Amino acid sequence: MKERVSATIDSSTMNLIKILLKKGTYRNKSHVIEEAIKLLEEKNEK
Repeated sequence: MKERVSATIDSSTMNLIKILLKKGTYRNKSHVIEEAIKLLEEKNEK
């Protein structure tokens, strides 16, 4: 089950998300954030 969250990010981070979305690698902003969190999880498991 997915839950809705709200976050405030700086404009440079938002610009990066927009660039990633334009490249077509991710479906939407939520997808970008989910993948970023997975990477953080992998990094912290090491």
